[in-house]
Amino acid sequence: MILSLRERDIRSVLLDIEGTTTPIAFVYDVLFPYARAHVHRFLSESIDSGGVRAALHLLRSEWTDEASHGRVPPNWPEGSTDPEPVSTYVACLMDHDRKSPGLKALQGQVWEGGYRSGHLKGEVFEDVPPSMASWRRAGVGVAIYSSGSVLAQRLLFGTTRSGDLTRLISAFFDTAVGAKTSPDSYRRIAHDLNVSAERILFVSDAGLELDAAAAAGCQVALCVRPGNPPQPIARDTAIVQSLDEIVV
Repeated sequence: MILSLRERDIRSVLLDIEGTTTPIAFVYDVLFPYARAHVHRFLSESIDSGGVRAALHLLRSEWTDEASHGRVPPNWPEGSTDPEPVSTYVACLMDHDRKSPGLKALQGQVWEGGYRSGHLKGEVFEDVPPSMASWRRAGVGVAIYSSGSVLAQRLLFGTTRSGDLTRLISAFFDTAVGAKTSPDSYRRIAHDLNVSAERILFVSDAGLELDAAAAAGCQVALCVRPGNPPQPIARDTAIVQSLDEIVV
């Protein structure tokens, strides 16, 4: 369907990444395998860096919480900085597609090396760059909200075949603002963007995320891309198959 930003009085488009701007296959077939294959070596070489230590602190807190609730994650001895148990725990989290803040922070740092070396290139659907540019020319802001870290988001959009798209994006949000299925997360984003929630259009491939955004007062649209799983949505939810269906 065609969705007019002007008719809906939208001042900012908030975009999910996986399944919306970027093929799900890129995340699961490229990014995740790269992180899995390189995390052990990355930890061995960078264990003393501040960013890695911060990520490990988050991961250790999550591991401790799981252990205290009777769940049995892979063994991670207290005080150990051995890459082996950390890598094993990271692989376990990835196997279960966990939206772990510590995992996302560490993945972003591992991917950074891949992007810097040229082994990784950001991938977006062909309609994404011209759509973003069109919205920005019309004075509509573009922001990103993903479970992946802000670092990972910037790396992806900064290295696409269409060039550096970060120049078209005014703000990046990750789960530091809250879970994507929590209405409060979208209220915080609206506050940070200085835009009332009803003037924000959130576009995602996930029905539960759209429900949360709608509960916060945002306008929403389901993005249906090839390979996206079917989603339960409210009857009146707008549906787009390409971002170029969202016109100014």
